[in-house]
Amino acid sequence: MKRSIAVKIAGQQLTIKSDAEEAYVHSLAGLVDDKIREVQRGAQGRTAPVHAVAMLAALQIADELVRERERRATLRRRVREKTQHLRQFLRREVSQR
Repeated sequence: MKRSIAVKIAGQQLTIKSDAEEAYVHSLAGLVDDKIREVQRGAQGRTAPVHAVAMLAALQIADELVRERERRATLRRRVREKTQHLRQFLRREVSQR
């Protein structure tokens, strides 16, 4: 059941409808807020509209997501390869007995 959850991101109060746990939604909002603050700190004194900073933060989060998906795919591929090698090794060992 969806419920309204109030969060604050970049100084703006937002109400989000979600069926996720409230603590989880707050943790997501905190992650986004932290990323926005990180982007603002990187601006080194330059001021940018909040929406521009939010878009840059979204791009950074998207980049992190894509890189993590690539790492996961690489890890899965390596696990499959190692599993195949292990199976081949075991087949050889069993057939030699």
